[in-house]
Amino acid sequence: MMSKGRNVRGEGNMKEDSLELIQHELAILVRYVTSVSPNRNGGNLDRSGFLLLYELEFGGSAGVKALAEQFHLDISTVSRQAAALEAKGYVSKVPNPSDGRSYNYQITEIGRQEFNAYKTKRINSLKNIMNEWNEEESEQFGKMLKKFNKAFS
Repeated sequence: MMSKGRNVRGEGNMKEDSLELIQHELAILVRYVTSVSPNRNGGNLDRSGFLLLYELEFGGSAGVKALAEQFHLDISTVSRQAAALEAKGYVSKVPNPSDGRSYNYQITEIGRQEFNAYKTKRINSLKNIMNEWNEEESEQFGKMLKKFNKAFS
């Protein structure tokens, strides 16, 4: 017996059922993540700034074009975000070693401190949310999220 868009016996449309579940759960996840974001309580860093600082901290200095490609954003968007971080003293411009006409951004010590404080708040939020998860579940979830995010590249 068939119902609209779904095989009652569980055959056939499992992929569509899975995708329906995933899209719904992602929408809920985005809402929750936004609601518990550390900067909602007066922090100095937003999500986009955190991601740029993360890339600069672990990937080293980078130019706007490389950062835009990394995050699949327009150069103008990344340029505005980087300028906001520079105005706060979280990043500084340094000459591009391969092209003296352009510059890269690098994280500053104050930027590193703000980044680490924000990251600690995020990790503590996750600890509270996932306090009933065991290490295997947490590790598997992290691996699946990483795989999902890599699919965008």
